Amino acid sequence: MCTDAREALDRVAERTGVAWSEVDVATDQGLLREYGDRLPVVLLDGREHGYWHVEEDRLVADLGR
Repeated sequence: MCTDAREALDRVAERTGVAWSEVDVATDQGLLREYGDRLPVVLLDGREHGYWHVEEDRLVADLGR
């Protein structure tokens, strides 16, 4: 994951108090096939929330629901 995405997720975590975790898709062929062409991918409750860029305000709003 790129530094920009990590920093964005850290800011979201700070604003919401919700922790996040990183998964290396290169260690799982299924994940690599599913997400490899649109990294980084943000999953929220197991569903794809976004990819390529972290949409901070949208993610904060959706975490508040």
